[in-house]
Amino acid sequence: MRKTFLIPLLAALAITPVHAARLVTDPDLPRALPADGPVSVEWTDPAEFSEVRLSHNRWESERGDWVTELARHLQKRAAARLPAGQSMHVVITDIERAGDFEPGRGLTSDHIRVMRDIYPPRMTLQVRITDTTGQVVSEGERRLVDNSFLMNSRPMETDPLQHEKRMIADWLRRELPASRGG
Repeated sequence: MRKTFLIPLLAALAITPVHAARLVTDPDLPRALPADGPVSVEWTDPAEFSEVRLSHNRWESERGDWVTELARHLQKRAAARLPAGQSMHVVITDIERAGDFEPGRGLTSDHIRVMRDIYPPRMTLQVRITDTTGQVVSEGERRLVDNSFLMNSRPMETDPLQHEKRMIADWLRRELPASRGG
């Protein structure tokens, strides 16, 4: 009697699709945001980002859509600050998120991102800003880092990308000081 119950159960499990977690390194995912306004954002292969390459838990570092979320944040914030008539093209070439997965914390804790001041958020960008005639206003590589990210953190904030988003916002305030209300 047990065998007759077990066989249909195993057959059902074999044909039930397993939904894999979304990985930022999936080669089929887009590597750019849809064109929307004066700011375009694209990124290189996330598998080459420091966040993934140097992680102590590669599986956790690859999970989710954090690259797209950071790109959307950058696009929205830059569009609000960019002077009228200018356009901005950004290529994200590297990201290292705040915190890290520390080895040796046990099987139940290896998926927890530990926040310490030795793990600041970092980003490397290629930026090109042009005016209405297509003339380059500003161009070059930008290396962002927020070494004081823990001092500015909000204890009740639930956004896992709060440190990276604040670093992007701080950079945009310096890069584009003339605000259009953003």
